[in-house]
Amino acid sequence: MIAWIRRHRTLTIALGVIAVLAVAAGAFLAVRLSDQGDVSNPDVAFTAPVTTQAAKPKPGPSLLFDWPFYGYDKERTKTLELEQPMRPPFRKIWSLGGGVLLEFPPVLEGRSLYVLKNNATLYALNRISGTVLWRKNLGALAASSPAVVGGVVYVTILQRSKGTKAGRVVALRARDGRTQWSRPLPSRAESSPMVSNGRVWFGSENGTVYALRTRDGGVDWTYQAEGAVKAGLALSGGNLYFGDYAGKVYAIRARDGHQTWKKSTSGSALGFSSGTFYSTPAVAFGRVYLGNTDGNMYSYSAKDGALAWRTGTGSYVYASPAATRTAKGNALIYGGSYDGTFYAWDAKSGKVRWKHKAEGRISGGAAVLGDLVFYSTLNHHTTALSVDRGRKIWTIPRGAYNPVVSDTCRIYIASTESLLALKTRRTCPGDKTGAKAKAKAPTRTTTTAKR
Repeated sequence: MIAWIRRHRTLTIALGVIAVLAVAAGAFLAVRLSDQGDVSNPDVAFTAPVTTQAAKPKPGPSLLFDWPFYGYDKERTKTLELEQPMRPPFRKIWSLGGGVLLEFPPVLEGRSLYVLKNNATLYALNRISGTVLWRKNLGALAASSPAVVGGVVYVTILQRSKGTKAGRVVALRARDGRTQWSRPLPSRAESSPMVSNGRVWFGSENGTVYALRTRDGGVDWTYQAEGAVKAGLALSGGNLYFGDYAGKVYAIRARDGHQTWKKSTSGSALGFSSGTFYSTPAVAFGRVYLGNTDGNMYSYSAKDGALAWRTGTGSYVYASPAATRTAKGNALIYGGSYDGTFYAWDAKSGKVRWKHKAEGRISGGAAVLGDLVFYSTLNHHTTALSVDRGRKIWTIPRGAYNPVVSDTCRIYIASTESLLALKTRRTCPGDKTGAKAKAKAPTRTTTTAKR
């Protein structure tokens, strides 16, 4: 009897402790979720989009065209305005295969296209015919888009050789792939380079942001972030903007690396570590926009880092946003989430203007071509929606990560293990000089990239 009473008393105490812990956990979770709610600060400065058609000339089809960076422009807005809209049906004109993972889209300069596969092999192709002009292996592993400026291609490499955890950055002559300079890095790098005014900028996994001289690869300055800098850096108004794996967002001066501002997400509250920023920012309308693995899309003032808005999704936001002003005058931010939804947010307030149920989880960035916005899903679909309403216009069962780039007449899709070139029925410059030519695909090998 005494033993039974002791057991009963012990059980009662244990149940009481569990109940107290459950109440405490519930209260903690409620506070935590409250801490992560949506935020909108309407007083944060916002530059309304220019509505006059003369504000920015729209490029038309041309034999020579530049898409120099991941995200198209220095601000990484991922938006290409078009003189004429592009409409399906799109037909395949060439493809580059090879059985090697391809996560990031190519860049273009003149008549050439440059794409970096995950085995760190850089290809140069004629963008009209798909003919391989040259290829060069630069290491063991890569996961970024190159940059091409002034006849030079700049590339960041995750692993310069198998078994190492150190990368490199390389500059190659665009016309023939000849190495201009190469600099080994003490850490891995998958930050797509930004190039301007004689410098190339990128981040690395040990948190170092580099400014190198384009003429010789010499170090101009470095800046030490608190976490890994995996995303590309956006350049606007003399500042570089980026996030890191410590959940911080930074603005540093491009000329000398001096910190202009640094901000934290609220994820570090209550003893929790903040989410990570893998997303490459887009800078537009006086704001910086980027996604976080805490499930939110963020908007900060480009001037002082004030939080303008934070809007939640149902899951991780690895995706890099696109920023645009539509023909109807709407300033919108586009991006996808691992919750399988593609969103259009009001650029000023963060309010969801429309959302579209995607074919699967979205990991890569968005891209705007004229009045269409494109995304890709991890279950291998690439889809185009109307920018103002989110109406589905076209889809193809190809692609997985970052969707498309364009030369205003053709679109190029990074399709997991191949690069596809598609065009509309209308005549494009250069069509008579090899539109039916096939790319010289390398011998098929299967490579599984891990990073």
